[in-house]
Amino acid sequence: RTALVGVLLVSAAGFLYLLPLGLGALIVARLILGIGEGTLYPAGSAWIVDLSPPARRGRILGLYGLAVWGGLAVGPLLGILIHNAAGYDAVWLFAGLLPLAGALAGFAVADPFEPLAHAEPHPLVAPEAVRPGVAVGLAGIGYATIAAFVVLLLERRGIDEGAAVFAAFGGAIVLSRLALGHLPDQIGPGPCAVAATIAEALGLVTIAVAEILPLALLGGIAMGAGFALINPSLMLIAVDQVGASARGATLGTFTAFFDLGVGVGAPLAGLAAALTDYEGAFLLAAALALASTATIYFSAHGRGSARGTPIVR
Repeated sequence: RTALVGVLLVSAAGFLYLLPLGLGALIVARLILGIGEGTLYPAGSAWIVDLSPPARRGRILGLYGLAVWGGLAVGPLLGILIHNAAGYDAVWLFAGLLPLAGALAGFAVADPFEPLAHAEPHPLVAPEAVRPGVAVGLAGIGYATIAAFVVLLLERRGIDEGAAVFAAFGGAIVLSRLALGHLPDQIGPGPCAVAATIAEALGLVTIAVAEILPLALLGGIAMGAGFALINPSLMLIAVDQVGASARGATLGTFTAFFDLGVGVGAPLAGLAAALTDYEGAFLLAAALALASTATIYFSAHGRGSARGTPIVR
């Protein structure tokens, strides 16, 4: 139900753009959109966990995240096509109607969660999500770095196809989620997340030292393959530590750390590039990705899961 509320808020934000708004009202519309998205993703993740068999949660969480990434990738292209064909009003109408279609689809899906009559209050920051959240935030800095600086880095070296490296990174995320998404469930989310952060770090270092396009593409693929498994693995560690009534709060804290990592990552990488060079930004991101492995280790070994089974399995 909470996820559907988030969808309706996102839809309302789209329709608000149809009105003759001033700057202040546009800011309000963006705030409504942010609240809707901030509500939708963690609530949807908790919903997915409730629906998923425990032995397949990691893979299904990865596919859910892939749907989000797919929407972010396709949305701007669809917006451009609609604008070119019918103008901005058609874009905003589309942005309001499409979430409603998602809400209708959501109504057709069962919600096995039963609200508790006397649910215990939860802290603003769920403690079970802090360690995996810090880990995913550190890994998210690598994503912000490649998105902001890969084209500039390669252009400085006379390589004009820097955008192809980012495309290779995105393609590797999709293929890895599909082909390797079972690994968090099969080998355990802790070991999988550690291996994934190492792969991300190696990809970032490879891009940092690449003097030719094929090597940079290899780095983008390695980074994407690792990045694809970090989020579902760490999310699985977080939800395995709590019961059903605390999943929403835990996932909300977890996703906030990811957003914080991406939000801080770009200016942090920019500062590193200003003090050193573009290579320095990538090397810093690689070091932070490696630093997250220690956080992952303590996340996976600090507590058992709420179901009484070890988190690293």
